[in-house]
Amino acid sequence: MTTRIAVLVGSLRADSVNRRLAEMLRDQAPEGVELQLVDGLGDLPFYNEEIDTDDAASAVLALRETVASADRVLAVTPEYNGTMPAVLNNALDWLSRPYGAGAIVGKPFGVIGTTPTPYGGKWAPADAARSAGIAGARVVESVVVSQPGVGVDVLTDPEVRARLLDALRLLVEAEEAPVAA
Repeated sequence: MTTRIAVLVGSLRADSVNRRLAEMLRDQAPEGVELQLVDGLGDLPFYNEEIDTDDAASAVLALRETVASADRVLAVTPEYNGTMPAVLNNALDWLSRPYGAGAIVGKPFGVIGTTPTPYGGKWAPADAARSAGIAGARVVESVVVSQPGVGVDVLTDPEVRARLLDALRLLVEAEEAPVAA
C-alpha cells in the first residue's frame, strides 16, 4: 500500500531552496511513499466566501481534489517577515472550507522549512501548523521542523537530510484523526 503525501510549497520561486528540499524528499522518499508537489498555488484567488462555490476556480478545485485524495499533507515553506508566505496561508484557507469538512480535515499534517538565517524560519512552521490545526488537520508536532540555512548546505548536508527524512518517516507513521460524523 502506498502512502500519498500532498506537498504544499510555500515559495512560488522555481529555484527556491524550499522547493528543492521538497523535490529532494520526493526523490528520496522510502518505498511505499509517494510525494506529490501541488502545483498552482500561485493561481489560487485570494480566499473569498462569495466565490467559494461548486464552480470555484479550477486551481481551487484541483488543490482540494489533490489534498482530499492524499493520505497526509506536508508544507515545505520559507518564512517571509516572520510568518508563513501568503500563498501558503491562502492555500490553507481554501483547504479549510467548508468549515469542518475541508479537504485537510483529519489528515496528518507536517511542516518543514528553511531560510538563510540563524532562525531557520522558526515562526513560519509554527504559524502554518497552527493554521492547519484550526482548519482541522491533525498536526504532527514532531514534524514541525525549522532548519537554519546559515553555515550549512541544507540540500547536501547528511545530518540535515537525515533529520528531514526522519520527519517524513514520522509523518508517514502518524495516524489520521477520527472525523466526527
